[in-house]
Amino acid sequence: MTQQASLAALQERVAAVNDVLNAVSVLTWDSRTMMPTDGAETRGLQIATLTRLARDLLLAPETEKALEEAERATEGFGQDAAERRMVQQTRQAVEHHKRVPVSLIQERAALRTVAQAAWIDARSKSDFAVFSPYLARTIALSRAYADCIGWNEHPYDAMVSIYEPGETAASLKELFTTLRAGLQPILDAARARPQPRSDFLFRDFPEEGQRAFGLSLAERLGYDFRRGRLDTTVHPFEVSFTRNDVRITTRYNRNYLPASIFGTAHETGHGLYEQGVDAAHTRTTLATDLVGLYAVGGTSFGAHESQSRLWENHIVRSQTFWQRHFSDLRKHFPDQLGDVSADEFYRAVTRVEPGFIRVEADELTYDFHIMLRADIECALMDGSLAVDYLPEAWNAAIRRDLDLVVPDDARGVLQDVHWSTGYIGSFPTYTIGNVMGAQVMDTLCGRNPSLGDAITAGHYGILADELRTRIWQHGRRFTRDELLERETGRPLDPGPYLHYLRSKYAA
Repeated sequence: MTQQASLAALQERVAAVNDVLNAVSVLTWDSRTMMPTDGAETRGLQIATLTRLARDLLLAPETEKALEEAERATEGFGQDAAERRMVQQTRQAVEHHKRVPVSLIQERAALRTVAQAAWIDARSKSDFAVFSPYLARTIALSRAYADCIGWNEHPYDAMVSIYEPGETAASLKELFTTLRAGLQPILDAARARPQPRSDFLFRDFPEEGQRAFGLSLAERLGYDFRRGRLDTTVHPFEVSFTRNDVRITTRYNRNYLPASIFGTAHETGHGLYEQGVDAAHTRTTLATDLVGLYAVGGTSFGAHESQSRLWENHIVRSQTFWQRHFSDLRKHFPDQLGDVSADEFYRAVTRVEPGFIRVEADELTYDFHIMLRADIECALMDGSLAVDYLPEAWNAAIRRDLDLVVPDDARGVLQDVHWSTGYIGSFPTYTIGNVMGAQVMDTLCGRNPSLGDAITAGHYGILADELRTRIWQHGRRFTRDELLERETGRPLDPGPYLHYLRSKYAA
């Protein structure tokens, strides 16, 4: 078999896996946006069946034969060659899944949809007890999964590696220690200052106006609506069914305007990443997480979050953005914002005010929300914290880190969708994204001084082009740290992130 034929044979097998996983993504998107409540149980079984079929395709003898041929065909390729990376990553995924029983894969997949439905019900009732049995089962299955794929120092290491390869409980502890020490004095200084007026953020903002502004915002940042759409959900997310169908969601709080604005900006960042993957990677290993069995083009969850947090905070939460675009927002809400200036609006949406809800947190308290969740996940995984005592542990951590008393489960332990979908180990990637996003932004602006002027002028396409060239187009070809080494000259470094926050909130 020729070299080209060997690679094509493997690609055909991986493309079929990708197709099945995209069907899973369609069903998942529907379950979180359109599906009637009573459809959860059968939808979970459908997703479980397709997930098992994707794994079966990956581990089939035909795939193994094609993989062996492709390994021989790419022996002479450079280490960074896309073809060699495809083959290597496919082999890693095959060996990973050989260690995990198919029954465990299927049970975890089936649990997600019913657990999510239970979480939605529990959150609406603000009653953790409704969700507790499902979370207990999720943790048990996560421990079993971790034991199958293997870990050395902590079972959490195995789960984190699914979303952020290379990170461990120990490496996260080191990063979090540095961040806590750097963030606390910035936060203390900001809280000591008088807070700006913000009453106007809580006026009555009809959903149709919020949606209209959100659509224009996503388009302004470069999101292509010919290859995407914006829908409503309980907890915003982005999902892609190849780069040509990338969907984002948001939620609307009629009495709190920033929720939809920054939620939409955040998910737009994710969408831009997926739409920016090289078309040549479509339906290949470089646009498929074969280990986690997700159809996703981003190289890690942290890298993905770096793009969403970059656009949300460095661009849309900047003073220059609102000086240029506040008038557009006021056109949708002339009565509600008629007595507000652009600078007043900017100061209000960047005020430092610790709150209960992570997705509505200011930049200085956001990482405390993430770090306490990661600590809790570690404790759940090693058994030092039982699920039944989770609300008490959560509330104590919020009191310790943010000096707040949690009023109910809905604004406490039930606020995030992640545990209901089985994403144990994914929370740290938000903070990793903050750090990576600032590091990339610092390097881009240092390399091209005119980039800041373009952003100030509202020409965001220049930034998008830079990110597409340097990060998005590669898909999963390079690891997170390889991307950082290529573009910034060093691995993950919290220095630029702390400098960004110190400069912004000292003003």
